[in-house]
Amino acid sequence: MIRILSLTLVLCAGLTGMARAAIEIEEVTSPGGITAWLVEDHTIPFTALEIRFKGGTSLDDPDRLGAVNLMTGLLEEGAGEMDAREFQASREDLAASFSFDVGADTLRVSARMLTENREEAVALLRKALVTPRFDPVAIERVRGQVQSILAQDAQNPRRLAGRAFYEAAFGDHPYGRPDNGTPDSVARLTRADLVTAHKAALTRDGVHVGAVGDITPEALGALLDDLLGGLPQEGPDLPGHVDFGLSGGVEVIDYPSPQSVALFGQPGLKRDDEDFFAAYVLNHILGGGGFESRLMTEVREKRGLTYGVSTDLVPLENAEFWVGSVASANDRMAAAIKVISDEWARIAQDGVTQEELDAAKTFLTGEYPLRFDGNGPIAEILVGMQVTGLPKSYVTERNAFIEAVTLDEVNRVAAERVDPEALHFMVVGRPEGLEAASAPRVVLPEVVLGAE
Repeated sequence: MIRILSLTLVLCAGLTGMARAAIEIEEVTSPGGITAWLVEDHTIPFTALEIRFKGGTSLDDPDRLGAVNLMTGLLEEGAGEMDAREFQASREDLAASFSFDVGADTLRVSARMLTENREEAVALLRKALVTPRFDPVAIERVRGQVQSILAQDAQNPRRLAGRAFYEAAFGDHPYGRPDNGTPDSVARLTRADLVTAHKAALTRDGVHVGAVGDITPEALGALLDDLLGGLPQEGPDLPGHVDFGLSGGVEVIDYPSPQSVALFGQPGLKRDDEDFFAAYVLNHILGGGGFESRLMTEVREKRGLTYGVSTDLVPLENAEFWVGSVASANDRMAAAIKVISDEWARIAQDGVTQEELDAAKTFLTGEYPLRFDGNGPIAEILVGMQVTGLPKSYVTERNAFIEAVTLDEVNRVAAERVDPEALHFMVVGRPEGLEAASAPRVVLPEVVLGAE
C-alpha cells in the first residue's frame, strides 16, 4: 500500500511583490517500502528526480582510495546489454538527462525526464544503477580522466590547501582522505574493486528520494520499486563521528606561485545544535554575506588585500566546523591573515550590532523563497532535507527560526562558539613573513597594518 502524508508550503516570492506559490509535499512509501518526498506539478509534462545514497566516498577501503569515485563515473558508461555509446544514444533519444556525482557523505543521482518517455527513461536509469557494465575500455577511459584531474589538482594551490587542511583536521577518518583517491591508488583499482564499491555505495537502506513534477503518488510508488528494487537492501556500516582536529596557528606549505591561498577554520556546530541558527546568522555577518560581510569589508574593501574572502558553517554527517578561504599576493598574505584573525577575535569579544543583525535576517529570509525556482531545485531541496534529518515542516518554519534569533542570542553564541585561539590557517604558496612549516605549527608573526 502507498502511504501519503502531506504538508502545504506557501512561499512569498519577493521578485513579484506578494506573489504566492503553494507547494504541497507528500510523503510516499512504495509497496516495496521505499520512501520519497513528492511535490506534484502537472503544469508541464516533466519530472525531476533527485536520489541520494548515504555513504559516498567515506565507504572507500583505505587501500582502495578513489574506488567509489571511479565507480560513480562509470555508471553511465554502459549498462545491461548496452555499451557506453549505446547507452548515451538511448538517453538522448528519450530526451532524458542523468547525472551522477559523489562526495564524502552521499552519492548523488539527478534525473530529468518527459512524462511521455518516463517509463523508458526509468528503465534506462535502472540499468545504470543496478547493472552497470564496468567494461575494461570504459574503466581505462574514465581512469584516465580521474588521473588527469588529480594531476591538475597537484598544481592547484587551492586544491593543495584543501587537501592538506582536511588531512590535518581529520587524520585517518575518511574525511581526511582524498575523495578522488591518489594517482597510485587509482592506478591500482581493478574491476573487482569497482563491483565491490558499487554493492557498498548503492543500497536501499541508505537512499533518500525527492521527486517534483508531472507524476502522481501511485505512479511514483511504482517507479521507486522499478528503479531501486533491484539494489541490495543493506550496505556496510558508515563511519562514525570525528572531531575537528586542528588547533590554532598557521601552517605554510611551500609552493612556487605569485599568490598564496589559505583555508582557515575552527570547530563548529552540529545541525541540530540549539545554537545553530544563531551561528548561521552570525556566519553571514562575519564572512558568509558576500560584499556585506565584515571580512570582505575589512580585508578587501578597506585594505585591498584580496579579491575575495568567505566563511561557511559546515555540518557534515560526521563532523562540524567553521571554514573559510582567502587568496592574496605573497607579499600581502600575512597581512590578510592578521586582519582575519583580528576580526575573528573582535566578533567574539564585541559581538554584532542590531543593524548588522537586522540586515542579515532580511537577506536570509528574503533569498530563501527564491531557492524554490523550478522542479529540479525543489527536488534537490526535498532530498537535502531528508539527508539532513529535517522534517517537512522545516520549509515553512525555516524563516521563523531566522527571525527568532535575537541580538543577545547571537552575541552569546559569538562569545561562546567563536574561538580565535582555535583558528587554524593552512597556507599554500610563498607568503612573505611566514616561513614554510617543517613542524606541525608555525606561529603567526607580528604584522603592522595600515590605518583602518
